[in-house]
Amino acid sequence: MSEKEALFSKKNLKLLSDPLNDSNPITVQVLGICSALAVTAQLKPAVVMSISVMAVLGFANVIISLLRNTIPNRIRIIVQLVIIAALVILVDQVLKAFVYDVSKQLSVFVGLIITNCIIMGRLEAFALGNRPWQSFLDGVGNAAGYGVILVIVGFFRELLGSGSVWGYQVIPNSWYVVNGGFYENNGMMILPPMALITVGIIIWVQRSRNRKLIEN
Repeated sequence: MSEKEALFSKKNLKLLSDPLNDSNPITVQVLGICSALAVTAQLKPAVVMSISVMAVLGFANVIISLLRNTIPNRIRIIVQLVIIAALVILVDQVLKAFVYDVSKQLSVFVGLIITNCIIMGRLEAFALGNRPWQSFLDGVGNAAGYGVILVIVGFFRELLGSGSVWGYQVIPNSWYVVNGGFYENNGMMILPPMALITVGIIIWVQRSRNRKLIEN
């Protein structure tokens, strides 16, 4: 088997694909729900948060995997938090430098990536027991599964709540009641409870389509 085939073996590719469906961190493992409620009123911050979590989780998994045989068990949580915090600070500075407006929208929620249970969960469950490449794939896969849900929720909340997508008006002004049309934005969609309801609908749809996820 060639080195390329080994890197992208079927087993390794499952680390990327499984979190998108069968082991999605939000809809199956029910982790990271708080940020799904907080940053999905618009699509753009949802995408930026998803990319930020992917960067932190991917690199944190690799670093912990490289250090896994040298970290004393009694201080492993502290080491993990220090590594995550350092990566979050780097991500926060990059956001402030290149997408300052989105950074202001995300506010404290970027810093709260440190406490995202998906990240700590993957470090504990996977990175501490696997090699760097597999850990990187696991981190990227789980962050992608997390991000897909945030993007879906952000898309529908912004579209139905504000009539726009990525800040661009999608629903024509002529459709609105105030202009003699028939449409009115659903103001409830931009409220946090609707994010939870939207996630619940996604969970229902996913479980109805995938019989393996239905609990006996």
